[in-house]
Amino acid sequence: MSAMETSRELVRHSYYRYEFATVAVTHSLFALEHVLAERLATNEPLQELIERATDAGLISAGLAAELDRSRLLRDKLTQGAESSAALHPIRAVTMVRAVFEAVSLLLHPPSTARTAAPDEGGAPPENGLPRLWEDHLRAPFPDGFRGVDFDGVDLVLLDADVAGLVQRELNGGLDDSGIAYLWGCITDLDKIVPLINEEYCASYFTKLRTMAQVAAAPYIPTAT
Repeated sequence: MSAMETSRELVRHSYYRYEFATVAVTHSLFALEHVLAERLATNEPLQELIERATDAGLISAGLAAELDRSRLLRDKLTQGAESSAALHPIRAVTMVRAVFEAVSLLLHPPSTARTAAPDEGGAPPENGLPRLWEDHLRAPFPDGFRGVDFDGVDLVLLDADVAGLVQRELNGGLDDSGIAYLWGCITDLDKIVPLINEEYCASYFTKLRTMAQVAAAPYIPTAT
Protein backbone atom coordinates (compact mmCIF):
# COMPACT_ATOMS: atom_id res chain seq x y z
CA MET A 1 0.00 0.00 0.00
CA SER A 2 2.87 2.35 0.74
CA ALA A 3 4.35 1.82 -2.73
CA MET A 4 0.97 2.30 -4.39
CA GLU A 5 0.17 5.48 -2.48
CA THR A 6 3.61 6.86 -3.36
CA SER A 7 2.99 6.04 -7.03
CA ARG A 8 -0.35 7.78 -6.90
CA GLU A 9 1.20 10.94 -5.45
CA LEU A 10 4.01 10.85 -8.01
CA VAL A 11 1.42 10.79 -10.80
CA ARG A 12 -0.31 13.78 -9.27
CA HIS A 13 2.92 15.74 -9.03
CA SER A 14 3.95 14.71 -12.54
CA TYR A 15 1.65 17.43 -13.85
CA TYR A 16 4.24 19.83 -12.40
CA ARG A 17 7.34 17.80 -13.25
CA TYR A 18 6.87 15.31 -16.07
CA GLU A 19 9.78 13.05 -15.03
CA PHE A 20 7.72 11.92 -12.03
CA ALA A 21 5.32 10.13 -14.41
CA THR A 22 7.93 7.52 -15.33
CA VAL A 23 9.06 7.19 -11.71
CA ALA A 24 5.43 6.60 -10.67
CA VAL A 25 5.06 3.66 -13.04
CA THR A 26 8.32 2.00 -12.06
CA HIS A 27 7.66 2.53 -8.35
CA SER A 28 4.22 0.91 -8.61
CA LEU A 29 5.91 -2.29 -9.82
CA PHE A 30 7.33 -2.80 -6.31
CA ALA A 31 3.79 -3.40 -5.09
CA LEU A 32 2.87 -5.58 -8.06
CA GLU A 33 5.96 -7.81 -7.75
CA HIS A 34 5.46 -8.24 -4.00
CA VAL A 35 1.78 -9.21 -4.31
CA LEU A 36 2.39 -11.55 -7.27
CA ALA A 37 5.20 -13.36 -5.46
CA GLU A 38 3.04 -13.73 -2.36
CA ARG A 39 -0.06 -14.92 -4.22
CA LEU A 40 1.85 -17.37 -6.43
CA ALA A 41 4.16 -18.49 -3.62
CA THR A 42 7.24 -18.16 -5.81
CA ASN A 43 10.10 -15.73 -6.09
CA GLU A 44 10.72 -15.35 -9.83
CA PRO A 45 11.41 -12.38 -12.16
CA LEU A 46 8.45 -10.09 -12.73
CA GLN A 47 7.96 -11.21 -16.33
CA GLU A 48 7.49 -14.83 -15.24
CA LEU A 49 5.22 -13.81 -12.37
CA ILE A 50 2.94 -11.95 -14.77
CA GLU A 51 2.87 -14.95 -17.12
CA ARG A 52 2.06 -17.33 -14.26
CA ALA A 53 -0.76 -15.10 -13.01
CA THR A 54 -2.22 -14.93 -16.52
CA ASP A 55 -2.01 -18.70 -17.00
CA ALA A 56 -3.72 -19.20 -13.64
CA GLY A 57 -6.57 -16.89 -14.65
CA LEU A 58 -5.80 -14.39 -11.90
CA ILE A 59 -5.49 -11.51 -14.36
CA SER A 60 -6.69 -11.08 -17.94
CA ALA A 61 -4.40 -11.24 -20.96
CA GLY A 62 -5.13 -7.59 -21.74
CA LEU A 63 -4.21 -6.50 -18.23
CA ALA A 64 -1.08 -8.66 -18.36
CA ALA A 65 0.00 -6.94 -21.58
CA GLU A 66 -0.35 -3.51 -19.94
CA LEU A 67 1.64 -4.67 -16.91
CA ASP A 68 4.35 -6.06 -19.17
CA ARG A 69 4.67 -2.68 -20.88
CA SER A 70 5.44 -1.18 -17.47
CA ARG A 71 7.98 -3.92 -16.82
CA LEU A 72 9.67 -3.30 -20.17
CA LEU A 73 9.89 0.41 -19.39
CA ARG A 74 11.55 -0.37 -16.06
CA ASP A 75 14.04 -2.68 -17.78
CA LYS A 76 14.90 -0.02 -20.38
CA LEU A 77 15.50 2.52 -17.62
CA THR A 78 17.81 0.05 -15.87
CA GLN A 79 19.71 -0.52 -19.10
CA GLY A 80 19.94 3.19 -19.91
CA ALA A 81 17.81 2.79 -23.04
CA GLU A 82 15.16 5.19 -21.71
CA SER A 83 15.24 8.26 -19.49
CA SER A 84 12.88 9.37 -16.75
CA ALA A 85 11.22 11.63 -19.33
CA ALA A 86 9.94 8.61 -21.26
CA LEU A 87 6.28 8.96 -20.27
CA HIS A 88 3.57 11.59 -20.52
CA PRO A 89 1.46 11.95 -17.33
CA ILE A 90 -1.74 10.77 -19.07
CA ARG A 91 -0.03 7.56 -20.18
CA ALA A 92 1.39 7.08 -16.69
CA VAL A 93 -2.14 7.27 -15.24
CA THR A 94 -3.21 4.35 -17.45
CA MET A 95 -0.18 2.26 -16.57
CA VAL A 96 -0.36 2.88 -12.83
CA ARG A 97 -4.10 2.22 -12.86
CA ALA A 98 -3.39 -1.19 -14.44
CA VAL A 99 -1.08 -2.03 -11.54
CA PHE A 100 -3.72 -0.94 -9.03
CA GLU A 101 -6.33 -3.08 -10.79
CA ALA A 102 -4.04 -6.12 -10.82
CA VAL A 103 -3.17 -5.75 -7.15
CA SER A 104 -6.85 -5.44 -6.29
CA LEU A 105 -7.68 -8.62 -8.20
CA LEU A 106 -4.80 -10.52 -6.63
CA LEU A 107 -5.69 -9.50 -3.08
CA HIS A 108 -9.38 -10.45 -3.33
CA PRO A 109 -10.84 -13.95 -3.60
CA PRO A 110 -11.94 -14.75 -7.19
CA SER A 111 -15.65 -14.50 -6.36
CA THR A 112 -15.20 -11.04 -4.88
CA ALA A 113 -13.14 -9.93 -7.87
CA ARG A 114 -15.83 -11.12 -10.30
CA THR A 115 -18.53 -9.31 -8.38
CA ALA A 116 -16.55 -6.08 -8.42
CA ALA A 117 -15.54 -6.36 -12.08
CA PRO A 118 -18.60 -4.64 -13.66
CA ASP A 119 -17.69 -1.47 -11.78
CA GLU A 120 -14.09 -1.40 -13.04
CA GLY A 121 -13.62 1.78 -15.02
CA GLY A 122 -17.26 2.73 -14.38
CA ALA A 123 -18.68 6.22 -14.45
CA PRO A 124 -18.34 8.48 -11.42
CA PRO A 125 -21.34 8.81 -9.09
CA GLU A 126 -24.33 10.19 -10.95
CA ASN A 127 -24.54 13.99 -10.99
CA GLY A 128 -21.40 14.31 -8.81
CA LEU A 129 -19.55 17.18 -10.47
CA PRO A 130 -22.62 18.73 -12.17
CA ARG A 131 -24.43 18.87 -8.82
CA LEU A 132 -21.42 20.47 -7.09
CA TRP A 133 -21.22 22.97 -9.94
CA GLU A 134 -24.90 23.88 -9.62
CA ASP A 135 -24.51 24.35 -5.86
CA HIS A 136 -21.48 26.56 -6.45
CA LEU A 137 -23.37 28.78 -8.89
CA ARG A 138 -26.08 29.34 -6.28
CA ALA A 139 -23.62 30.22 -3.50
CA PRO A 140 -22.78 33.94 -3.20
CA PHE A 141 -19.14 34.93 -2.92
CA PRO A 142 -18.30 35.74 0.74
CA ASP A 143 -19.05 39.35 1.66
CA GLY A 144 -16.03 41.43 2.55
CA PHE A 145 -13.50 39.09 0.90
CA ARG A 146 -13.26 40.63 -2.55
CA GLY A 147 -9.74 41.88 -3.09
CA VAL A 148 -8.50 39.88 -0.09
CA ASP A 149 -5.58 37.51 -0.36
CA PHE A 150 -4.14 34.91 1.99
CA ASP A 151 -0.44 34.11 1.76
CA GLY A 152 -0.29 35.73 -1.67
CA VAL A 153 -3.37 33.92 -3.04
CA ASP A 154 -6.14 36.26 -4.25
CA LEU A 155 -9.50 34.70 -3.29
CA VAL A 156 -11.47 36.16 -6.20
CA LEU A 157 -8.94 35.01 -8.79
CA LEU A 158 -8.69 31.56 -7.22
CA ASP A 159 -12.49 31.22 -7.25
CA ALA A 160 -12.65 32.30 -10.90
CA ASP A 161 -9.81 29.96 -11.92
CA VAL A 162 -11.44 26.90 -10.36
CA ALA A 163 -14.83 27.81 -11.83
CA GLY A 164 -13.37 28.15 -15.31
CA LEU A 165 -11.52 24.83 -15.07
CA VAL A 166 -14.57 22.98 -13.79
CA GLN A 167 -16.62 24.39 -16.66
CA ARG A 168 -14.02 23.12 -19.12
CA GLU A 169 -14.10 19.69 -17.51
CA LEU A 170 -17.90 19.59 -17.75
CA ASN A 171 -17.83 20.75 -21.36
CA GLY A 172 -15.53 18.08 -22.71
CA GLY A 173 -12.57 17.61 -20.41
CA LEU A 174 -9.30 19.28 -19.50
CA ASP A 175 -6.10 19.19 -21.51
CA ASP A 176 -2.68 18.73 -19.91
CA SER A 177 -2.20 22.41 -19.11
CA GLY A 178 -5.69 22.59 -17.60
CA ILE A 179 -5.01 19.57 -15.39
CA ALA A 180 -1.75 21.06 -14.18
CA TYR A 181 -3.46 24.40 -13.50
CA LEU A 182 -6.26 22.66 -11.57
CA TRP A 183 -3.78 20.88 -9.31
CA GLY A 184 -2.11 24.22 -8.72
CA CYS A 185 -5.46 25.62 -7.60
CA ILE A 186 -6.00 22.66 -5.27
CA THR A 187 -2.58 23.31 -3.74
CA ASP A 188 -3.53 26.96 -3.19
CA LEU A 189 -6.85 25.93 -1.63
CA ASP A 190 -5.05 23.53 0.72
CA LYS A 191 -2.85 26.46 1.75
CA ILE A 192 -5.50 29.13 2.28
CA VAL A 193 -8.51 27.29 3.74
CA PRO A 194 -6.87 26.76 7.18
CA LEU A 195 -6.04 30.49 7.28
CA ILE A 196 -9.66 31.68 6.86
CA ASN A 197 -11.24 32.48 10.21
CA GLU A 198 -14.73 33.47 8.98
CA GLU A 199 -17.21 30.59 8.99
CA TYR A 200 -19.04 31.17 5.69
CA CYS A 201 -15.89 32.05 3.77
CA ALA A 202 -14.11 28.95 5.09
CA SER A 203 -17.11 26.81 4.13
CA TYR A 204 -17.30 28.38 0.66
CA PHE A 205 -13.66 27.65 -0.16
CA THR A 206 -13.80 24.18 1.42
CA LYS A 207 -16.65 23.34 -0.97
CA LEU A 208 -14.68 24.91 -3.81
CA ARG A 209 -11.80 22.58 -2.98
CA THR A 210 -14.12 19.56 -2.96
CA MET A 211 -15.43 20.50 -6.39
CA ALA A 212 -11.88 20.97 -7.72
CA GLN A 213 -10.85 17.58 -6.31
CA VAL A 214 -13.82 15.84 -7.97
CA ALA A 215 -12.95 17.52 -11.28
CA ALA A 216 -9.35 16.30 -10.96
CA ALA A 217 -10.27 12.75 -9.90
CA PRO A 218 -10.49 11.23 -13.44
CA TYR A 219 -6.85 12.10 -14.06
CA ILE A 220 -5.32 10.11 -11.18
CA PRO A 221 -5.55 6.40 -10.29
CA THR A 222 -8.09 5.47 -7.70
CA ALA A 223 -6.47 4.16 -4.52
CA THR A 224 -7.11 0.42 -4.05
